[in-house]
This record gives sequence, structure tokens and C-alpha cells, in this order.
Amino acid sequence: MYSKAEATQLRQAFWTTFGQYMAPVPSAEGWPTNWINYKTGLKHVYFRMQADNRRASIGIELTHPDAGVRELFFEQFLELKTMLHETLGEPWRWELHATDANGLPLSRIYTEMQPVNLFNRNDWPTLISFFKPRLVALDEFWNGAQYAFEELRDS
Repeated sequence: MYSKAEATQLRQAFWTTFGQYMAPVPSAEGWPTNWINYKTGLKHVYFRMQADNRRASIGIELTHPDAGVRELFFEQFLELKTMLHETLGEPWRWELHATDANGLPLSRIYTEMQPVNLFNRNDWPTLISFFKPRLVALDEFWNGAQYAFEELRDS
């Protein structure tokens, strides 16, 4: 078991390492990208990566505070489900009603891997191999799909 400080330090070290590993990888448009804090350009639409001592996950999180608007975003993603899964090369889980770590409502589209342990440096290559192709594929998907959300942009 790690102290809180050790866990924080290992977590930061992993994400720094991952960010450095991804830094030379250009976006689908050929631009440098901050892969760790990927900007979708849409408020309340995030690409999230998470890892702990049991699992790792990557997904799209819809966090709009209005449940109706959140559902509209989710339905728009459903319209693009085939395109998303083809770009990812695998099906992901779809949850209209979920909650985040703080109990706040959200919708998400995600996949996860387990068992894997962020706090075990030997698992880092596995984590990087899990996150990298999926994050690059999400960027490729979003490069074309973001325009389908124009009508929801100001929601």
C-alpha cells in the first residue's frame, strides 16, 4: 500500500511519462496535441483516461448539468455509433445514466481494461499500449464527427 503522497507522485509520474510518449504523435490534422488534456472544443464533452490499482478506462464523458441536453448529446453520439466503433476498431460500452467519482450525473461511452495497476511501473507499458491507439482513434473520429454537434455547440 502506498501513502497518499507516494500514490500522487506515481500517478503524476505515469501521466507525465504518457504525455512525453505521446508528444511527438500529431493529431489527425497533423498538429501537435496536448493528449493528456485533449480539447474537444465542446463544453461538457471530454475524452477521459483514468487508471488506478485495478483498472484503466478511456472514454467520452458528457457532463452537461441539464439531463435533457446531456441526452441530446448522447443521442447525437448514438447517430455516429457505427463510425465511432469502426474508427476505434472495437465496440465500447454506452451508458446514458452514470455518475462520476463525486456522484455527479454524466453520460459516457467507454472501454476499460483490468486487471492493471497504475502504481506498478511494470504495468506502464501495458497502460500506454491500451491508451495510445484508442486516444489516437478518438482524435481521428472527432476530427470528422465534431461537425455533427454544431447545433448543440451553444447548449
